[in-house]
Amino acid sequence: MDKLPQLDKLSTQEKDALILMLWEENQALKARVKELESQISILMTRVKELEDQKAKDSHNSSKPPSSDGFKKKLRSLRKKSDRKSGGQKGHAGKTLQIVENPDHIIVHCVNECRKCGISLKEIAVSNHEKRQEFDIPPIKLEVTEHQAQIKCCPQCGEMNKGEFPATITSVVQYGERVKGHVTYLMEYQLLPFERASELMDDFFDCPISQGSLYSIVKECSDRLEEPDKSIKKAVTQAQIVHFDESGMRIQGKTQWLHVASTQTLTYYGCHPKRGKEAMDAIEILPVFKGKAMHDGWKSYKHYTDCFHLLCNAHHLRELTFIHEQEKQPWAGQMIELLLEIKEQVDQHKALGISQLEQTQIQEFEHSYQQVLDLGIKANPPPKENLEKRKPGRKKQSKAKNLLDRLSADRTGVLGFMYDFQVPFDNNLAERDIRMIKVKQKISGGFRSQEGASYFCRIRSYISTMKKQGKNIMTALQSVFSGHPLIPFLQQPE
Repeated sequence: MDKLPQLDKLSTQEKDALILMLWEENQALKARVKELESQISILMTRVKELEDQKAKDSHNSSKPPSSDGFKKKLRSLRKKSDRKSGGQKGHAGKTLQIVENPDHIIVHCVNECRKCGISLKEIAVSNHEKRQEFDIPPIKLEVTEHQAQIKCCPQCGEMNKGEFPATITSVVQYGERVKGHVTYLMEYQLLPFERASELMDDFFDCPISQGSLYSIVKECSDRLEEPDKSIKKAVTQAQIVHFDESGMRIQGKTQWLHVASTQTLTYYGCHPKRGKEAMDAIEILPVFKGKAMHDGWKSYKHYTDCFHLLCNAHHLRELTFIHEQEKQPWAGQMIELLLEIKEQVDQHKALGISQLEQTQIQEFEHSYQQVLDLGIKANPPPKENLEKRKPGRKKQSKAKNLLDRLSADRTGVLGFMYDFQVPFDNNLAERDIRMIKVKQKISGGFRSQEGASYFCRIRSYISTMKKQGKNIMTALQSVFSGHPLIPFLQQPE
């Protein structure tokens, strides 16, 4: 602003004009200050979001360990045990042992004395020193020819032909072992088409085209239709089922792999959506009446016929972030409380005790509420801005959202304390869902919706058989033999 004139030299009209000008400039400055304060608030919020994002890794969020990169060693939430590293006492080792009846024996003769050179060919052997080598014999394809006899009936002239086995459908085809190996490599070891073809050529001198590989995978999926239905039905009837979902790439777009797991069964399903639409289409949660263990994804709450349990591994990571990044002490206290309850439950299980004492449960419930009260005091509900009131739910901090969940769903959070059959976390489903990330790293995404469906069905069977201690190669070969091994469907007590 220019230098103000001397007021005593101004007329009344000029003074009024000056006052008006100063007032207008003052109002403009106030508006500018308010605008800058709003921008600063937005920028401060954005800075905090970026700082929070940078601070997140696998120990304080749901990010996978592979995303941590070359960071400093992360502090684990697990308590350090007093056991030394390596094999523990009583652990069954895998060391090679001498066998009584080897397949081959090679005798290394002594023909002359290494000291004086005299011939020892006619001298009797006094003893042997034995060493055994374990190796794989040379592998090559064997061709079995099936011949169906043709005979003419001398009485009526009818031509009669012998019947081929049901699995022999072409003039030339691969056998059940080749098909089993191919499926094992692609659907269990997760090799892409090209590398699976190379391996079959290098190991067995059996180059298989990618089109043939696809046909074999499709045949396996078709033959597993009934076992897949049986697994799905058994999962819906289980008492406790773990649920999870993760993104997968199909035809260049993100879709979702959904998993429903028990200790002995696994069922996979893929769908373009993540939420209720997908869960309805997979048809497990809509009819499930047991206990469902999962994370805090809101879509699970639509299903009211089952009892919902929440994964405490997720809670521990979220609490760790709030404790370390937000510097809120209550979060550290909640971590200690949840781990203390878990330790007590584990100790009672080890002693063969099936439940905590009621007084101990009440003490833990009281402590749980006390920590929640501290958290709520540190994170009051957001103040409502009447000038910028928007419809819908007001945005809350991550800490407040977590507190609301821990308070409203406390029976689901502490379900492991009330019922020792309930697990502390959802790690079972997370382990089962993790393989899709491994597959995408090794093989990339799926080129077709059908290929993803084949993968889900075959992988459900493989994972189920693996959990039940079955040999995967034997199980896959049985599928192509026309008599697939049927998994045990009744759940253990």
